[in-house]
Amino acid sequence: MARAYSSPIRREAAERTRIEILDATIALAYELERTDLTLEQIATRAGRSVQTLLRHFGSLDALIEAAVQRGTAQVARERSAPDGDIAGAIELLVAHYELRGRFVLRVLAREPAEETVSGPGRLLHRGWVQHVFARAIALASDPDALTDVLVVATDVYAWKLLRLDRGLSADEVTLRMRLMTEALTRRPE
Repeated sequence: MARAYSSPIRREAAERTRIEILDATIALAYELERTDLTLEQIATRAGRSVQTLLRHFGSLDALIEAAVQRGTAQVARERSAPDGDIAGAIELLVAHYELRGRFVLRVLAREPAEETVSGPGRLLHRGWVQHVFARAIALASDPDALTDVLVVATDVYAWKLLRLDRGLSADEVTLRMRLMTEALTRRPE
């Protein structure tokens, strides 16, 4: 359970410590490519004691949950593109996969144990698709079906098939994803 502080300076210091712990947790998860971390591992990475972690978060589960929330928000920022810029959004998505894709694939391979990360990730990606392709989805005769196929066309597994399995460059993957999404969103004449 988090300690209540009466002084603004102490509150700010406590919040900085909390953020440093969360950032260390996220960095360690990416480095080890897993989320089943121990308090000892996180404390060492954060340069804090296990007791400090527990004082700020109460438990390992609460710490991991807070780190997942912070990490999910970071991913959303990494993938954020200006409204209406589908090409730019796909380019940012592929850049995100270049940075985080291998980690995500390892997390997905360990399901259901990694559901605390993969569940929010799936929701984030579906929301990204609904935002980026909002206009096409709104005009579709079956919006749910179009959303589903756009999720698949832009999923980390599509990136894996093209980038890792096929050996295409990131630029080529971006073009292939644009080709798929353009074909799916093209209105029949």
